Amino acid sequence: MKNVLVVGGGISGLSAASYLSKYGFKVKILEKNQYFGGRIRKLVEDGFTFDMGPSWYWMPEIFENFYNDFNKTSSDYYSLTRLDPSYKVFWEDDTESEIPANYNQLKELFESIEEGSSIELDNYLSDAKIKYEVGMGEFVMKPSLSATEYLELDLLKNSMKLDLLKSISSSIQSKFKNKKLRQLLEFPVLFLGAKPSDTPSLYSMMNYADIKLGTWYPDGGMYKIAEAFEEIAKDNGVELIKNSEVKSVEIIDNNIHSIKTNDKLFSADIVVNASDYHHFDQNILPNKYSSYTDSYWDNRIFAPTCVLFYIGVNKKIQNLEHHNLFFDTDFDRHSEAIYKTNEWPREPLFYASLTSKSDNTAPDGKENLFILVPLSTNVKTDENEINRIFDYTIKKIENRTKTSILDAIEYKKTFTREDFISDYNSFKGNAYGLANTLLQTGFLKPKMKSKKINNLYNCGQLTVPGPGLPPSILSGKIVADLIKKEVS
Repeated sequence: MKNVLVVGGGISGLSAASYLSKYGFKVKILEKNQYFGGRIRKLVEDGFTFDMGPSWYWMPEIFENFYNDFNKTSSDYYSLTRLDPSYKVFWEDDTESEIPANYNQLKELFESIEEGSSIELDNYLSDAKIKYEVGMGEFVMKPSLSATEYLELDLLKNSMKLDLLKSISSSIQSKFKNKKLRQLLEFPVLFLGAKPSDTPSLYSMMNYADIKLGTWYPDGGMYKIAEAFEEIAKDNGVELIKNSEVKSVEIIDNNIHSIKTNDKLFSADIVVNASDYHHFDQNILPNKYSSYTDSYWDNRIFAPTCVLFYIGVNKKIQNLEHHNLFFDTDFDRHSEAIYKTNEWPREPLFYASLTSKSDNTAPDGKENLFILVPLSTNVKTDENEINRIFDYTIKKIENRTKTSILDAIEYKKTFTREDFISDYNSFKGNAYGLANTLLQTGFLKPKMKSKKINNLYNCGQLTVPGPGLPPSILSGKIVADLIKKEVS
């Protein structure tokens, strides 16, 4: 039985470890932090429970397929509810829209904003469904080690359906004239990847996931997912070792022979790096064994970092939903600040979440307010700017909800770009991995298999399929299947 060391106990690492153990390997996970789940983590203070990382539960079938592979279902671990409204949007003109879960009601909303747009929405989502089924079907499970993986006739035919050479913004603008509707459809890629004008139309599949498959929530918070994945790993014989930060590797004959952590030495037949790809490639491996150069990484386009505020409020905040998007300022100007000028935005868009609207993650009569402001990965932490952004977002919420909040704050914690670096070894403090541009899609992403070390593989948000919880689950399965194929 071959020994596998998985470096990093986030979702992709837990997924890879569980599958590899199921396939007959002896697996250990080495996790630097004192918890498993990676960026899915929770903060519990003064009776308030916050989701510190991912807060959107999309593509529920990806989670369900993972659980089913281990003869489980999500209901074995948590109660899952579809949110209705899915989220709320605050617009520049002082209006607001609740985005209904019911599709017919959503079409009515579109029609009320722009006549004829409900028919265009049907057409747009019909196309997005094809992209979703193709992109999340036969394409997504390829390890993407080479372009030749896509040379099968059926795959070539289906690739024509993905609109890789057309941007999502041009697809949206060709169908919708109203600014609100365009922003509504562009928001998943702006917050999760790149400027809509630089993102392939393929990613309209995110709109299909949002609108048709729905926005869900596990009662008790997103950390329930991490607990479920950890339990599945344990039940399948994986040894989970926390507080174990990898410091160096010993390489013999182009194979990693052992890994040294802060306090121990572990031998390995196979290594799966599920931690930050750049960190392992550039800081753990000796330079001559790195798959990529400094300049390669410096020239990648990264999705935003962000500043996060976790705020315990001693009153109920009316007129907010579980998920809220504040688009009541210039959408394009903030996008430019993230992706072109690399500045602190003067009047940022932001996201606000209150899971206490859906469960008891805050004491009775109180709210747990979470605010996220996306930023360029090239901005340096500046306390004055952070304070300005905090005041700006709170004032915006107060104005739109007609509720005083600043004087009702019982607890506050700030999480910055530097925290992403220190807690996750995140390159440039990125929050969402590589931007979803054409030249960073599929086999153009950093490779799952090391170019120079025979027994080193990679998974997670900086390789295929990409950033986000569902892709991370799939990344773990893809790398486990690749190892099974090559090593068994």
